[in-house]
Amino acid sequence: MKLFSRIFNQNQITNFRFKDWIFLFLIFFAIQNLFAESIQERFLPPNEFKRVEYANNSFATYLQNFPLKPKGSTVSLYNGKIKTNQVHVAVLDFPLLKADLIQCADAVIKLRAEYLYSLKQYDKIHFKISNGMDVAYSKFVKGERVQVNGNKTHWKTGKFTQGTGREVFEEYLKFIYIYAGTISLKSELKKKQISDLKPGDVWVEAGSPGHVVLVVDKVTGKGGQTLFLLAQSYMPSQEMHILKSENIFSPWFEVPKDETFPTPEWEFPTKEIYEFTD
Repeated sequence: MKLFSRIFNQNQITNFRFKDWIFLFLIFFAIQNLFAESIQERFLPPNEFKRVEYANNSFATYLQNFPLKPKGSTVSLYNGKIKTNQVHVAVLDFPLLKADLIQCADAVIKLRAEYLYSLKQYDKIHFKISNGMDVAYSKFVKGERVQVNGNKTHWKTGKFTQGTGREVFEEYLKFIYIYAGTISLKSELKKKQISDLKPGDVWVEAGSPGHVVLVVDKVTGKGGQTLFLLAQSYMPSQEMHILKSENIFSPWFEVPKDETFPTPEWEFPTKEIYEFTD
């Protein structure tokens, strides 16, 4: 009886401590996320440079304030494995699906959609898919869905979930991830001059495969020099991350002056820079 009593008491103590550790871990995790650094908080402008500020509700400001995972975080793939080629300086707090769906173009689409969703601008959330069909979130909200037969698509009605809740929003995004890509994304963007570069702009090379990188911050110097930060996802589906550059201002990139713009995992034609129009 004494032995049983002693074991029981030890188990009680062990369980109590384990629960304490779990509780403390949850508190730490909550505090850590509450005070998570944003892009502009972690990456201060280099000497002699000043961050460009934009309107409070702009896509540019949304990106500059996007939260980052803790310093030193590695880039994980959708299946939990670690990305082989670690070419980043920071990882966006950017949850993935447990499927190989959110790749480069999809990640940009997700950020744009999340931005508009946060403002409740539901009618502005629409993206083209590979056959050219413009798929509006507002139709999903009303209970409509897209029927896909080969390369042909049409809207259908039925007993589908309606409303602007996350369930319908996530269902909409998953559909877009499956049927959109660099080609469809490029088709709905507006080409622009590199001299007017701002957060929210993308370099995109359409193809199978193609690639997209997103400008997420911008600073300017006294002499008019512009530097910017780039973020990407890639193949297979992986967390979005801020890329390293290969100049003295790294991770900040300089505006490319040559015909091509090399990034750690892709080289773009410099002129292939685009912006969202809505």
